[in-house]
Amino acid sequence: MSLENRITDIIVSRLNVKKEEVTNSASLKDDLGADSLDMVDLMMDLEDTFNLKISDEDGNKLQTVGSVVEFLKGKGIEA
Repeated sequence: MSLENRITDIIVSRLNVKKEEVTNSASLKDDLGADSLDMVDLMMDLEDTFNLKISDEDGNKLQTVGSVVEFLKGKGIEA
């Protein structure tokens, strides 16, 4: 499974949105409806799934699905 698909599955599960809504340009807050608690939970899910730590500073920069993908790729995670 690709990195993008894994991230999409996490977002769909956490935010209860349709898979088709999860695009690279989709804003986690504005387009997918994540509130601050959802964002914390999402970061924790990503940390658990990919076995890494996301600082608050980095977490605040992750505003779109694409930014999450690029962040994880930057950490050397490909799939």
